[in-house]
Amino acid sequence: MIQDKINFIKPTLSPFRNDIVGSFLRPERLKIAREQFKTNQISAIELRKIEDELIVDLIKKEEDVGLRAVTDGEFRRSWYHLDFFWGLQGVKKIKTAGWQLHDGSHARGEGAELTGVLGGKNHPFIEHFDFVKNHVSDGVQVKQTIPSPAYCLVQFEFPNVIEKTKQIYQSEDELITAIAKAYDEVLADFYAHGATVIQFDDSAWSNLIAANIVSDGGDGYQNFTKKEIDILKQKLLKVNNLTIEGAPASLTINAHICRGNYKSNWAYSGSYANIAEPLFTQEKVNAFYLEYDSDSDGGFDVLKKIDKQKWVVLGLLTSKQGELEDRNTVINRIEEASRYFDLNHLCLSPQCGFASSEEGNVLTEKQQWNKLRLIKSITDELW
Repeated sequence: MIQDKINFIKPTLSPFRNDIVGSFLRPERLKIAREQFKTNQISAIELRKIEDELIVDLIKKEEDVGLRAVTDGEFRRSWYHLDFFWGLQGVKKIKTAGWQLHDGSHARGEGAELTGVLGGKNHPFIEHFDFVKNHVSDGVQVKQTIPSPAYCLVQFEFPNVIEKTKQIYQSEDELITAIAKAYDEVLADFYAHGATVIQFDDSAWSNLIAANIVSDGGDGYQNFTKKEIDILKQKLLKVNNLTIEGAPASLTINAHICRGNYKSNWAYSGSYANIAEPLFTQEKVNAFYLEYDSDSDGGFDVLKKIDKQKWVVLGLLTSKQGELEDRNTVINRIEEASRYFDLNHLCLSPQCGFASSEEGNVLTEKQQWNKLRLIKSITDELW
């Protein structure tokens, strides 16, 4: 048995052996309340009261299922990423065509556009963090999730908003510096309010996972020239590392490398081999949460590129469907991964959140919690 190989260390910060990515299915009561708020049937205060009650209930459920780091399920957000962008100074909400999914369909059409200089002061997520911190049990940590600086960069360089961005920042280097500065203002506030762990949800690398190298005429979606790929990799790395370097030194920053997740659909599949250099070798995060819920996600051999002092969280259970994975299959896959990365630095989680947008994935709350119970049971056995 693989658990007999070594005496395992016990993580003191997320990622823990059994972990989560962050979002949870929105209860029907919350969905109704948000619709009522949009149509002026209830006030912001009334909506906030319902959110508070449901988040307190969620925290208890997370603790009861054995999680040592919990979130608010992103219950106050519509999206895993856009609400954070909208909370920065110099950003406004816009309508879009919606980002494209693997089958050619599109997500709900909302986005973000620059209206002025970026700033991160007094971000509304700080208050959200405080609420969770004030309702967890002793010894339970709050894991704060936010979209990565790299995805923020991609967001403001989308073709539909790039001209507005250039009106504010004449060069890409100026934009990268501004994003890192705004993020560091937010991170400093989180830290001052007691945050110990921040997770960057990073979809910026996703289209490079499945990138096709073409001789010329890259389309910026999946077809790139080699030069375009190299340039994109370096700027994504630059903005993430610049932000991390400016964050409080004792703030732990992890990264979830997301393939896109919307109503049980996704954007990209393929091996991490296309992005392992320089992401796995040079990004200055403490841990990588990696999606491995499908055979199309590639093998574990790329894990060899990750520094052995970092942590890898294997997303082996899908958050997209409710069918419960076979226990022995999950254990065997962990054993396979341990051939390429130290079992002492491996953890287990769902592959993504259960609701990267408020619509949520196509499974039930019961199925959601059953998956987390299975993860806890497996990690208790192995570690």
